[in-house]
Amino acid sequence: MKFGGTSMAGIERIRSVAARVKREVEAGNQVAVVVSAMAGETDRLVGFCREASALYDPREYDVVVSAGEQVTSGLLAIALQAIGVPARSWLGWQLPIHTDEAFAKARIGTIDTAALDASLSAGEVAVIPGFQGVAEGGRITTLGRGGSDTSAVAVAAAMGAERCDIYTDVDGVYTTDPRIVPRARKLHQVTYEEMLELASVGAKVLQTRSVGLAMKEGVRVQVLSSFTGPDAPMADTLPGTMIVGEEEIEAVERQVITGIAHDKNEAKITLTRVPDKPGAVAAIFAPLADANINVDMIIQNIAHQAGQAGPGSTDVTFTVPGADLARSIDALNGAQGEIGFAELVHDTRVAKISVVGVGMRSHAGVASQMFTTLGQRGINIQAISTSEIKVSVLIHEDETELAVRVLHTAYGLDAEAA
Repeated sequence: MKFGGTSMAGIERIRSVAARVKREVEAGNQVAVVVSAMAGETDRLVGFCREASALYDPREYDVVVSAGEQVTSGLLAIALQAIGVPARSWLGWQLPIHTDEAFAKARIGTIDTAALDASLSAGEVAVIPGFQGVAEGGRITTLGRGGSDTSAVAVAAAMGAERCDIYTDVDGVYTTDPRIVPRARKLHQVTYEEMLELASVGAKVLQTRSVGLAMKEGVRVQVLSSFTGPDAPMADTLPGTMIVGEEEIEAVERQVITGIAHDKNEAKITLTRVPDKPGAVAAIFAPLADANINVDMIIQNIAHQAGQAGPGSTDVTFTVPGADLARSIDALNGAQGEIGFAELVHDTRVAKISVVGVGMRSHAGVASQMFTTLGQRGINIQAISTSEIKVSVLIHEDETELAVRVLHTAYGLDAEAA
């Protein structure tokens, strides 16, 4: 069981979590719990580090920011003991959870489960702080923001858990954002691949790294709400959304399109009159890669044909995360001589809309239906990218909600009226 920051925000909510854990124990389950820091606490600790020094040592940063989860793991163990449930906390270095030495963004290598298994066999609930581990030299590490989901999946894989239940402030994965489309449906099952695509294109239910790890290790993950009453169904009755391998989803439940995601955190960059010659595109994207900036959609158009004036040239358009726009412009302007572009034009008023579904593999016309539906509503497509189970388009951000609604209806995802 994993509980996020909003679920742990204060003693009353921690008591509510303890009661939920007790129900699972009384049902005969061995339970390990992974907890996040209280909502807002990690931001507060990060702020202290930045205040102390803009050039802080990332090793000491990890010591500070990992403290939030240490507090909640101890408090939950106390709350469980108070209601008669044997429990103890296990910090990342006590298990231990081994990571590499990439402080502030470490990756989990192995988890020693001997002490954890002994604790569970003795009837104790193990409470483990998410987001933290220990490097080879014995120093505390953290996994990067949102890392508690990854901790939970890694612990579940190491202990051979039947399931990893991730309790959050939503009650499952929906066909799209219910705040935009009130008739969005909760999905009972989603494949790992679909969840990976949805998470990467804007669905904020789970951290992408945790889904990738679950897929690699074959951990069944359930997303469900921690804000339900004491008489809510037990997790074993699957009240949330199960994220599983494709082979586990029954054919009767399979749809061509599983969900529609949107992301307004994109920025579009166009470089004009780039020389149309071998190596020109590499010259554009090498400096961005060196700056660790991920490029998403790419379009290349032959805008100016070769002639007496010299070789042809092309305009190249691509997208980067909005937060990386300034660094991208700086990197590209610094390499203008090597790239040879005439002008750099950027636009932040864009949004990415994605339709996702494993059914695309065996059904033609998914992209065509998307383009036709948007065209009928006068929505202009600025860029397109595809994968085996996803089609994404770039549009003006003011048309985001309209695009999501019309596509949700076009693909038959609207729930029946009550």
